[in-house]
Amino acid sequence: MNIRVSDIKQYFYCPRVVYHTYYTPVTRPTTHPMQIGAVQHEVLSVLERRRTLSRYGLDAGSRQFHIALQAESLGLSGVLDLLIQTEEEAFPVEFKSTTQRLNLNAKYQLTAYALMVEECLGQSVSQGFIYRIPTQRITPVPISETLRRRTRDAIQQIQRMLSDEWMPPPTSQRGKCVECEFRRFCADVL
Repeated sequence: MNIRVSDIKQYFYCPRVVYHTYYTPVTRPTTHPMQIGAVQHEVLSVLERRRTLSRYGLDAGSRQFHIALQAESLGLSGVLDLLIQTEEEAFPVEFKSTTQRLNLNAKYQLTAYALMVEECLGQSVSQGFIYRIPTQRITPVPISETLRRRTRDAIQQIQRMLSDEWMPPPTSQRGKCVECEFRRFCADVL
């Protein structure tokens, strides 16, 4: 079963979001923060084309924006915000419309892109970056063996959950449920 990279991020936020995305026949609303995020991504893509790579600690390299990747062996597809390539290796970059600290779900999402870049393009990835748009802060994220293993495990768990059509338990952090568009479908969440 082929899943999207964004499913990994959602899975670590709340696994039920992924389940409902595939099995609850409703159109997900586009929220105001989602609209703002889309505009910010586009503006940043234009600005990044004119900037040097020194902000990433690199002297040279090429950039590709909105690169579509599909890794058959992982059963994974997605569109990466930015890929920086040097002669030696590649660096995936994810743009985030947040000022908050980085959560693990964003690191797992970035790691999934790193795995896809390695499979699809044959370049090694030792590090990626998360660019927080509002603060223009770029955070390097080492793509460790632990992150790789946990990301692969999550991909398999998501695929198994979806193929078995099994609804997982809700997140233990019930504050996340307050703004969730699928809240009304989780009868066991108050």
